[in-house]
Amino acid sequence: MFVIAVHGGAKSLTSADITPEQEQTYRQGLTVALNAGYDVLVNGGTALEAVEQAVIALENNELFNAGKGAAFTLRETHEMEAAIMDGQTLEAGATTGVRNIRNPIALARTILDKSEHVFLIGDGAETFASEQGLPFESDDYFFSQNSYDELKQELATKSMGTVGAVALDRHGNLAAATSTGGLTGQKSGRVGDSPIVGAGTYANNATCAVSCTGDGEFMIRSVAAYDVSCLIEYGGSSLPEACERVVFNKLKHLGGEGGLIALNRAGEVAMPFNSSCMFRGWRNEAGDGEISVF
Repeated sequence: MFVIAVHGGAKSLTSADITPEQEQTYRQGLTVALNAGYDVLVNGGTALEAVEQAVIALENNELFNAGKGAAFTLRETHEMEAAIMDGQTLEAGATTGVRNIRNPIALARTILDKSEHVFLIGDGAETFASEQGLPFESDDYFFSQNSYDELKQELATKSMGTVGAVALDRHGNLAAATSTGGLTGQKSGRVGDSPIVGAGTYANNATCAVSCTGDGEFMIRSVAAYDVSCLIEYGGSSLPEACERVVFNKLKHLGGEGGLIALNRAGEVAMPFNSSCMFRGWRNEAGDGEISVF
């Protein structure tokens, strides 16, 4: 049995804010990401490989706030971040403050595989990426008219966006990956929850794999991803119970908007959110699944 689940970010959008054609375009982007992860798993690949490939597909789509579609900072630059975690070994790789890496999640994976460290930032991370032969792009590659328009419209307080994936492979192993361009109009140097193991990204075969999206500051303060795992491991909660408690009780009580996707070794998927929408989808080995927005 295997399962792949992805998200394209929690948003403060209603059905009145996007046209049916726009919604369909987002759904197509999620489908491409699901296909990328599914193809890895159906061919016997690992959960770690599957989440990396699914997130790369989302990073390559300028509709989503990661990679090519990364949000602009207040200084009209890009500062991207990502993390990936292996539920079998609890190994992880993370990066933040990178500007020209084509796929930050690939850098996070390379840090996991080839560095003695877990977290590399800024210039040091980009130097490591160059040494490892990862592809870079010019600033023009990351220019998205949609992201630039959001900056100019001063939607920073409501322009959340992250992409992520969780997977279970045929070997029974879990993995999680998350990538983002951050908040529209954020101060240069801000770090969100996405690259922080336990806040925005977490995987442990004993419990679950989690990728979060939404108000990063609140995800950090609530240690959201790890809290889901703790509620299962130490509190005896089921996966749906743990996820709903974090999203609808703890996160909401702090004033945070957002959601998460989570998966356990039984193949159970949870995708709660307290924002008005969250782009999300999942598929299992049998071909069952769904893609949803609202």
